[in-house]
Amino acid sequence: MPYTNYTSKEVASRGEAIYKREIRDKVEPKHKGKFLVIDIETGAYEMNTDDLVATKCLLAKQPDAVIYGLQIGSPTAYRIGGHFSVKTQ
Repeated sequence: MPYTNYTSKEVASRGEAIYKREIRDKVEPKHKGKFLVIDIETGAYEMNTDDLVATKCLLAKQPDAVIYGLQIGSPTAYRIGGHFSVKTQ
């Protein structure tokens, strides 16, 4: 979702800062694994086990939201393809 006023790095930076400063202590570890989306302009957020549901809920309340999303307790929200394996000999 492109935003005219922000680069993707700015969205991520602001979203992470808001999460760490205002939200993380409220949601971890009780909601680990859920998806959380934040409006980086207002600090409003929603969480759900489904990232699309969380996004739709936030947009219903904040139609012009600039959204940053993450999976609580995970360094990344998604994996793309494949898996790692360790060869033993």
